[in-house]
Amino acid sequence: MASKTPVQVGSDRKSWDFNRLLDTLNTFEVFPILSSLQRGLRTLTRQPQPPKGRAMGTILVVGATGGVGKRVIRRLVDRKIPVRALVRDAQRAESILGKGIELFEADLTIPETLRPEMMQDVISVICCSGTRVQPVEGDTPNREKYYQGVKFYLPEVVDSPEMVEYNGMKNLIRKVGPYLGQADERMIFDFTNPSPSLRTTWGVIDDVVMGGVSASELRITPSCGLFTGEVSTANSGGFVSIRTKNFEPCLNLAGYEGISLRVQGDGKRYKFILRNEARWDGISYCYSFDTLNNTWMTVDIPFDRLIPVFRAKTLPTAPPFDPSQTYAIQLMLSKFEYDGELNPRFSPGRFGLELGSIRAYGGPKLPKFVQISSAGVTRPGRPGLNLEEEPPAVRLNEQLGGILTWKLRGEDTIRESGIPYTIIRPCALTEAPGGNGLEVAQGDNIRGQVSREDIAELCLQVLSQPQACNLTFEVRATEGEPMQDWDRVLVGLSEGD
Repeated sequence: MASKTPVQVGSDRKSWDFNRLLDTLNTFEVFPILSSLQRGLRTLTRQPQPPKGRAMGTILVVGATGGVGKRVIRRLVDRKIPVRALVRDAQRAESILGKGIELFEADLTIPETLRPEMMQDVISVICCSGTRVQPVEGDTPNREKYYQGVKFYLPEVVDSPEMVEYNGMKNLIRKVGPYLGQADERMIFDFTNPSPSLRTTWGVIDDVVMGGVSASELRITPSCGLFTGEVSTANSGGFVSIRTKNFEPCLNLAGYEGISLRVQGDGKRYKFILRNEARWDGISYCYSFDTLNNTWMTVDIPFDRLIPVFRAKTLPTAPPFDPSQTYAIQLMLSKFEYDGELNPRFSPGRFGLELGSIRAYGGPKLPKFVQISSAGVTRPGRPGLNLEEEPPAVRLNEQLGGILTWKLRGEDTIRESGIPYTIIRPCALTEAPGGNGLEVAQGDNIRGQVSREDIAELCLQVLSQPQACNLTFEVRATEGEPMQDWDRVLVGLSEGD
């Protein structure tokens, strides 16, 4: 990290700090052999090593130990998609999900437990939680005994449907809403809600790498990030920057139009830089932007406006930036623009750029919140309904504490939140193998069964389906028919329910 020793500005030659150069090279693992030796020394001395860059884009699974939730977790892990499981009891969850799953202990009915760090790097939520009823030995064919007693998925604690399906959903939506944004946006870094990874993902690259003496740092405050320090032109230097370690895997922003920065500056001109390679000194894609002194502003940076640059020289024949292969993000203050031109707003000395957020914008309209509800939620009390033809949950709704009624209220909370959503209403869930064809409908009239395996897969599929955004629909299996193409499952449905 950058030295905290004050830098004097004004003379042409100053003492160069070789140790700072080594710190920079080590932070970004420029020389693998040196980094390996240093990791070995840390192991021998039992010192923690700095983590590598995080993969941006975690999916939060709520109700992760339930019949659908644990299957969603398994699929995410198999596809190497970063996942966090919200559970009430971490020890029990580990026994169900296995080791290596990131667990977050919380209780939907206790809003204080839904702490901001549960949303660190989260881009979407799959909610499989809810009240359920325990199977009873000697169940009858029409499953009356199955619908005895109501319990939450996670612990052996009895909760009412109102507490879980409605109040719990209100608590969850209230907490996750500010982080999920609009349907066509993706949060990359939220400095207004600082997480531990912000400190470990970002590092400093100043002109010490070429003999200069400028010094910068990224301060993480409770409300923002602050890129600050002192820039000097001594020793032919003149730039400071902060840069992420390489994302592992790289950040895939395919389909988005560009990056939106929320910043408050000091009137200087800065550079925003993206990279398509994991190399230390490869091609960078740059965009210069001016700031207003002590004024918050939004800077939209279209990907097609990024300039390919190598060591401050433009590369007219280089390929355009590829958003699907985003390896690193960098912010820089430099005395140079490009090709020897000077930065017209540069001056040596102290500087400060406050950071609010870094988002991708202009992406496909996709759901950010997927909810597993239940077919039949609108049927209790419906005029003319033949209860003998209905599943037990509809017939026994009142005896079960109004379970379907409160599920519907929970659905309404999601629809009214403004969060881009998909609400899936499966018919009776079974343990049958997946792979059947699926029939979807709206209006809450269909009956039947569907495998938990297929519902878990459907949860993942709708996250990449623009036509799934703001949909509510029922689903059942079509026995004897193979699964159709996922792109065709939702054809013909309309927004809403």
